[in-house]
Amino acid sequence: MAGHSHWARIKRAKAAVDARRGKVWTKLARAIIVAAKAGGADPDSNLALRYAIDAAKEANMPRDTIERAVKKGSGELGSESFEELLFEGYGPGGVAIMCQTLTDNRNRTAPEIKKIFELNGGNLGASNCVSWMFSKRGVIIVPKAAAGEEALTDIAIASGADDLRAAGDAFEITCDPGTFEELRAAFAAAGVSPESAGVSMVASSVVTLSGAQAQAAMKLIEALEEHDDVQEVYSNLDVSAEDLERMSG
Repeated sequence: MAGHSHWARIKRAKAAVDARRGKVWTKLARAIIVAAKAGGADPDSNLALRYAIDAAKEANMPRDTIERAVKKGSGELGSESFEELLFEGYGPGGVAIMCQTLTDNRNRTAPEIKKIFELNGGNLGASNCVSWMFSKRGVIIVPKAAAGEEALTDIAIASGADDLRAAGDAFEITCDPGTFEELRAAFAAAGVSPESAGVSMVASSVVTLSGAQAQAAMKLIEALEEHDDVQEVYSNLDVSAEDLERMSG
């Protein structure tokens, strides 16, 4: 898919920032609760729950915390209810932004998200103003040190991946969400350990920014991610490796 190669660079550059956020486990627990409530407590038959649990494990969430969240979602430990809301808009430089939230009070969350956009040079838009340019894709990132390109390409082709390309010191493999589990299992069977693997919303094209504009766009994205109710922020922002290193330093 055209324009997706920026995804790995931005995700990896922001990993250190994400790791410092104390709110990460709370957000992951919400995702587990919602998935378990919607599709049941068995991750073998509930893909959304399996992905949520995998993300929690990747963030080193304790096993008992994960199990507690599953039980809350299934109703075994009482009931917690969250509503999924999607906010769409534009940031500095015309960057398209989608913001997925889980909230127990939409009347609180909506104005707060709108204010974050406005305070950081963005504008909240109407439904589908930017979501039309995003599609759900499986994305797996494998460090170059973990496997060679030829071996990864053979696995990717055999398992139905769409694309494999270099992204700095890693390879980024994308696929249809329907083949994501098969692809991830194939890498595991080959002894290849991805740095990250998940289903994401990937833009069909990118807006490349540099300098102050890139910094302003990243500031908006990070401000949205800091909000308690925000689960994921997707954008079509592309910045150079040099700018990313400078901003994350």
